[in-house]
Order: sequence, then C-alpha cells, then structure tokens
Amino acid sequence: MVTTVTPVSSGTQTIWGLDPIQLHSYYWASFGVQVVRQGEPSQIVPHAELYLLTAPNILPMFKLKSVINPLEWVEPHLLTIRLHDTREKPYKERVISSESDRFLKFERLYDASSGRQARIMLTPEKELAELWMAAPDPITGYRRLKRFVPQQDRMVLRLNGKTFDRSSDEEIAAFLSELVREWRRPDSTISRAKNRDGNGVWIDPDSYVADGARLLGNVWVGAGRKINPGEVIVGPTVMWDDPSCRPAPPVIDWMTIEPTEPPQDINVQPAATNRYLIAKRMIDIIFSTFALIVTLPFFPVIMLAIWIEDGRPFFFGHLRETRGGREFRCWKFRSMKNGAEKMNDIIAQLNQVDGPQVYIENDPRITKVGRFLRKYNLDEFPQFWNVIKGDMSIVGPRPSPRKENQYCPAWREARLSVRPGITGLWQIRRTRNKGADFQEWIKYDLEYVENMSLSLDLKIIYKTVEQVIRKGTRS
Repeated sequence: MVTTVTPVSSGTQTIWGLDPIQLHSYYWASFGVQVVRQGEPSQIVPHAELYLLTAPNILPMFKLKSVINPLEWVEPHLLTIRLHDTREKPYKERVISSESDRFLKFERLYDASSGRQARIMLTPEKELAELWMAAPDPITGYRRLKRFVPQQDRMVLRLNGKTFDRSSDEEIAAFLSELVREWRRPDSTISRAKNRDGNGVWIDPDSYVADGARLLGNVWVGAGRKINPGEVIVGPTVMWDDPSCRPAPPVIDWMTIEPTEPPQDINVQPAATNRYLIAKRMIDIIFSTFALIVTLPFFPVIMLAIWIEDGRPFFFGHLRETRGGREFRCWKFRSMKNGAEKMNDIIAQLNQVDGPQVYIENDPRITKVGRFLRKYNLDEFPQFWNVIKGDMSIVGPRPSPRKENQYCPAWREARLSVRPGITGLWQIRRTRNKGADFQEWIKYDLEYVENMSLSLDLKIIYKTVEQVIRKGTRS
C-alpha cells in the first residue's frame, strides 16, 4: 500500500512537539540565527550569532550563504533584505461565456499574494532585535531601526527566496514541503529527530516503523505514529505526532548547535592546486620584499625605543612549526621585558582564554613600547623575512609551537599541511569570547585550509589592513 501524506496546517498538529511556526524558528536556529518576529515577545538569546527580524505574518526562507560575504567583509549593523518569492504563481481557471452561454475562452486568475516581495533584516546586535520586537507594528519598527542605525552602518540586498503566509493553510503546507526537502539536519536543534538509514527520513524515538515498511524521499515521522510492514510512505511529507503521545517542545541549546570540539576523524585536504600554490608563493615574495623595503626605515626607530626602555635584544625568535612540522624561528620585535619567561607560571594561572595559548589583559610582562607595537602590529614587521625564506606565508593559519599543536591531532595535520601566515581568518574573525578562543582558532584554521584561494587571501589581507587602519583612527 502506497501512502502519500500531504502536510497541512492546524493549530493542534505538531511534529516532535513543534508546530509549523516553531519549526521555522528551529530551522533558522540550526544556523545560529534567532527569528525575532515583530510584536511577538520572546527572550532574545545572547548566544545567537545573528537575529532575523521579520514581520509576524511571514515565514521567510533563503540561502544564508548568499549574505555571508556582505556580513563578514562589510560588517553592517543592519542588513535589510528585499526577498523576492521565486515560486511559480498558482492560478485558477474559469470559463468566460457570452450572454447566450456560448463558450468564449478560459481565463486564468492568479493568486495576488504570490510573487510578492518581503522585507526582512539580519543583525548581529541584540539591542536592535529587542527594538524591533517591541515595535507596535512593522512600519514603526522599520522607522525606529533607520533612526537608530546610522546610514553608513546599514546595507540593502535583493535576494531570491521564498516567503510563506502563515495565515494560509495552503501556504503552511507549501512551507512544510519546502522545509522537509531543504533541512538536512533537523537533529541540530531538535533532539528527538533521529535519522534512519542515513537518508532523508527522520523519526521520533516513540514512533514505530516496521522493518518491511518503505519510506521514500524526505519523510518526517512524529511521536506515536505507527507504520506497518508493507506500507510505503512517499515524501516530502510530515506525519504529525499522535495527539495522545505529543512530546513537550525540545529546548534549543544555543551553545551546542555547533560541535565544541572537532571530530577526531577529520581528514581535511587543502583546497589548493599547484597553479595556486605557485602564484601564492610569488605573491608572498613580491609582497614581503616590498613590505620590508617600505618598513625598513622604521627599524632603527623601533630598535632605539626598545633599547631605551629595556635594553637588548631587539628581536625575539620563538620556535614555531611550519609545513610538515618543521621548526623555524619566527622573528618579531621584542615586546616583553627581559626575564619575562620567569613569570610564565604565574601568568598561566590568570589565563583568560581556553586552549593552550595564554592571554590576559594588561599583561605585566609586556613593555610600554611592546604594548604600542602590538596594538598596531608593528612587532610583526620582521616576519616578512620569514616569508621570504619560505617558513611562512602572508596568509595562513596562526604560527604556533609544537606543544600547542599537540592538542588535536586531526587539526594539527590539517594546519601543518600549509605554511603559517602573518595574518589569517582567526586573526580577523576572533571574538575573544570567554571559553571560545581555542574553538574559534580550530574552526578558522580548518576553514582556511579547506577553502584557501587567491580571492580568500586577498580578502583577508584587505580586512587585516582595514583593521589596522581602524585602530589608528580610533587612537
């Protein structure tokens, strides 16, 4: 027996304890995005990476990767998205006849609500999400946000996507059909969703699917549902919870949506070709040679300042690992006091970040000159010599010593497959959030190795220069 279950909406229907509107919120939460609907009070989650601000009557769906580059490189406080619904317009046909009931033609009547555009917004700012939610209506909310956020901190994009009207049963059914097809990992935020046979079938632990049953396509099975031997369920479809077995809605743990530790079986291969590696090396040599020529006149001034405050040596060479685990001396202008290593044990007890590296604010080991050099990255000028020698690259993972690279074998092998860099994704994206620094370090090192390209290198260089200039203008 073949069964096709059409997803429909009802105020009493749930899947895994969630109604269709909640499913929309849990879908976006799987990307670290909290949906904030105007006029619907809810707790703003401080751990969300982004807030999706939307009117209460629509359920927007679009590819988040379409807005990642503007969010990362332009960093607007408020990104307004004009979302165009790309779905084919549904229509009805009626017969047009004459007064004598003679057939004249068919006329198609299209749904006026289809093909509409919706205005939604993305922001990383918790305060903007609260301002939007508290507005009495969407128009007032838009106006408040425009007054609150300066024009230079706003950006507008036009995207294709889909917007569903939550007041229409037909629209809710279309939304669920789309969601079941598109959401590959509902278990990221819904703990009750269990994958079956590694395909698009997700079942509740309290459901029963007989061995002889066949579930084809994307099928979600709710609590208390029973699928007997010989039954064939064709997706995309939702089989709602049995009302007598309906579970409580699961709680989203925003801190564990992404793994806190990388899997131990990571096998990352650099996304690099020989042509790219040759071009990267040529750019490294040319850029570093030019940088040394430009910065060389500053060397005597920096060396004199170091000598006046704390004497010699002027440079500090720390052993780090490069490609293949080979050790080299990573050179910097000395920014710490002579004898600073004697304070390492004390400083380690005050460490403010996780993982093997050590960082505290107002580190007593750092000299006044060193603090200035670090603030503007001037202490790293000598590393251009490391790049010319081939120990480092302009862009790459953070150079680290052997003892730090032992913390995660899979991560170590990935990052040591390429040269470390003077700058990289971690340096420009790190948040210094408590307990997250080491995890961000792993995440961005692996992301770079997997996606390395000339365009990504140039973006990182641009962003690094922008950050240095920003520091200078704030001083």
